[in-house]
Amino acid sequence: MLEKLIIQRTLRVPASTGAAGDGTPVARQLDAALLDVGFSASRALLEHIGTLAPAPAMDLAAMVVSAVRELVGDHVQHNAYFIGFPDDVPDTVDFWTDRLRAAVLAGGGTATDAQLRDAVASGGVNLLDLPAYGAYQHTYAQLLAAHDDLITAAGDRVTLLRLGDTADVEAARLYLALAGSSTPLGEADLAILSELAVACLDGAQPAEIPVRENRAVLNGIRLVLGRTLVGVDTTTDVLRLACQVSGGDASLVTPTRFRAFRRPERRMLLAALNNVVGASSDKLGDVVRYAERWKRLGERLHPHEYDQWPHAQEVFAVARGERRVRNLAGRAEAAIRAGAIGPAASVLSAAPGLLLRSADRLLRLAPASERTAVVDAVTSALGSASGRVLLSLREHVDNRLTPASARMYASRSRNAWVGPDERPPLPAELVAELSSMLDAEISARLPKQDRPLLVDPEVLDVALPLSGKAAEGGFAVLPRGSRASVSGELLRFFMYWRQASRRTDYDLSVLLLDDEFHGAGQVSWTNYRHNGVVHSGDITDAANGATEFIDMPMTIDGRYVVPQVYIYTGESFDEVAESMFGYQTRTQDQLGPPFDARTVRARSHLRGQGRIALPMVFAKGEGGWQAVWLHLYLRGTPSFNRVEDNSFTTADRVRALMERRYLTLSYLVDRWRARAEVMTWDGRPPNEPVTFIGIQAPEDLPVGSEAYTLDQLSELIPE
Repeated sequence: MLEKLIIQRTLRVPASTGAAGDGTPVARQLDAALLDVGFSASRALLEHIGTLAPAPAMDLAAMVVSAVRELVGDHVQHNAYFIGFPDDVPDTVDFWTDRLRAAVLAGGGTATDAQLRDAVASGGVNLLDLPAYGAYQHTYAQLLAAHDDLITAAGDRVTLLRLGDTADVEAARLYLALAGSSTPLGEADLAILSELAVACLDGAQPAEIPVRENRAVLNGIRLVLGRTLVGVDTTTDVLRLACQVSGGDASLVTPTRFRAFRRPERRMLLAALNNVVGASSDKLGDVVRYAERWKRLGERLHPHEYDQWPHAQEVFAVARGERRVRNLAGRAEAAIRAGAIGPAASVLSAAPGLLLRSADRLLRLAPASERTAVVDAVTSALGSASGRVLLSLREHVDNRLTPASARMYASRSRNAWVGPDERPPLPAELVAELSSMLDAEISARLPKQDRPLLVDPEVLDVALPLSGKAAEGGFAVLPRGSRASVSGELLRFFMYWRQASRRTDYDLSVLLLDDEFHGAGQVSWTNYRHNGVVHSGDITDAANGATEFIDMPMTIDGRYVVPQVYIYTGESFDEVAESMFGYQTRTQDQLGPPFDARTVRARSHLRGQGRIALPMVFAKGEGGWQAVWLHLYLRGTPSFNRVEDNSFTTADRVRALMERRYLTLSYLVDRWRARAEVMTWDGRPPNEPVTFIGIQAPEDLPVGSEAYTLDQLSELIPE
């Protein structure tokens, strides 16, 4: 339902158009039900439900509760292998010995403890096949009965839900925001955009669609329905569209197996190609980069059957190598190989974004006699590049004064690998010059503020959302590199998965690192306990869903705690029916079952390419613990991945990310200080209308105020 998507994405509840009546009892019930999962309803929302007849009031309340329970992961049963977790978890070897003894006794044999331990140590026994291993030995109801109720604490999360406009208005608003976003969307938002594109097809459309992947999503709907395509101005736009409607990757990171196209669809695609190339033959230069994919697409489109579109046929001639075309990047690369760095910068000036993304390389390679020409070209390009490119370059140069301990590469699919940083540092005076120019250009693009800016301090350490690809969907999920303070006495990680068709074993593990990023211990299915950190037990099959937990006291020694999810065997993160990771915080005396929605601080999907997931790292500093989002996936091995086998590669990636300086919201706020009044929110309501920037907006902002919260921070990125 669109209403549920809107609630989960915006924390706004679409107003019901149901019959009027007295829904006050339903409003009271909703208020109590929401508090049980860590949410509360605004006064306006409760008043709205109170004015509805009982039936529509109950329908709206049920949908709201269902939406927020899914949002925090409370829609499934989170059972634990050891019913008393975090208490009564045995020593790992003692537990295996007990399971081994059960296997021997089941066969009528006898064995001493020493013989059993020797059998385990010899590796001649498959521990995962021992009786009762890896499968729940109790029901979820029995788990709940074994635990006291959670004791409410002052620090428990309470997330506010607001009343929105009608579903149609809210859908149109969200559609325009996503479709017109100036930053690439993540997978979850692209899925929402696809849903909204159908519902909003005949409504208002964004004046501009800057992100080409968004165009592919919208045009995919229009192609299937036979509507006019929008914003197609490159040959690659057509290729993205073909990938999108084939169920493939519109970002073109991975190849797509094209489906068969209906004749009207072939006509639309070929006509679009013909128009693009007919308007500018230079557009053919983009074809070479994806030549193999164009060949495969040509097998589906049959361009030779359509002589009325000769320019479209040229595209496939270039892909087959029958016609040679040099693109802009190729000409620049030829100049660089010839040592002509200044002329290479001049060539790239025709594509300001490409020039700025190549600036570091050009400046490193340029001899002293040509460096001024490169700087001049970069300076001239600043005014024509997007704000996202400017901010990316500003973050980049901020990390180029000294070599990194390790250079980390993270793809748009969130795969990560590291290597040595062999680049010479950029001169300090050059970094200062570039930073100053970028600061001036970015500041000039910030929108003028007629109201004071009221900033929640908690948002200042959130990394600028320059790309939705650097994050997962979920609840309270922040972009890669963002930091959030973690309070409480206990930190509890949870990981849930449900297999689609074949036996799948995921393993939640924790790697502990010291100040120098050296291993300081681990907790996993091979080691249930370490210095107070406790594992809930290994589950090896998730036909009906399974959860693993790890409890960590915040008094633990060590500097970094890295929770990870390993695929031991079975379906990938993209194949399983459902998978998620999250963390809770509690006090020592809160009790309660292993999972309680009120203590969930964040929950993210696990939907990346790879066999090992690194959602986040927890770092201890002078001010306490912080959660730092990673959103990374490692390739791993096809099966049998374990924390012991990946400690060094994990530590390298964690170190590379922790040592990198990210641009955060504090950077933009600092730029605003010279242009507007900036105030720090202290929890009290302001006396005048403000522009609020924070994780979530307070309920009592004055009339006329505007709020930018977690789901809208990308709108602050200057165009």
